[in-house]
Amino acid sequence: MQLRLGGASIERKLQLEELECIRLEAYENSRLYKEKVKAEHDRNIKRREFRAGDQVLLYNSKLRLMSGKLRSWWDGPYVVERVEPYGVVHLSHPSSPTFFKVNCHRLKFYHGVKMKNNKEMEIFLLRDPAVEED
Repeated sequence: MQLRLGGASIERKLQLEELECIRLEAYENSRLYKEKVKAEHDRNIKRREFRAGDQVLLYNSKLRLMSGKLRSWWDGPYVVERVEPYGVVHLSHPSSPTFFKVNCHRLKFYHGVKMKNNKEMEIFLLRDPAVEED
């Protein structure tokens, strides 16, 4: 009887070793997959570098509490006053002299109407120029 029990225990030990090898291989495959996904994600990140004087929009995270279909998630435009290391940006509203700090991940560039210093707007007409006939 001990002979059969000894054979079964050896077989069980081999099964456990094989199970351990499969588990380690699964961990390795998971690590490789995560590295590939992270590399792909990092490659697709758009780097934004803000400079003093840029106009930006600020993400309004409080809007999640009171949702509305037609409300914009972005406030602004604000003017970048100063950029510090590690993504800290000092913003000011054009109508207010005070400024406040925000994380640069909450900002995006404002591509609205650009005003000149003397508040004149440039107007571009979108029609074909008149063709002169000979």
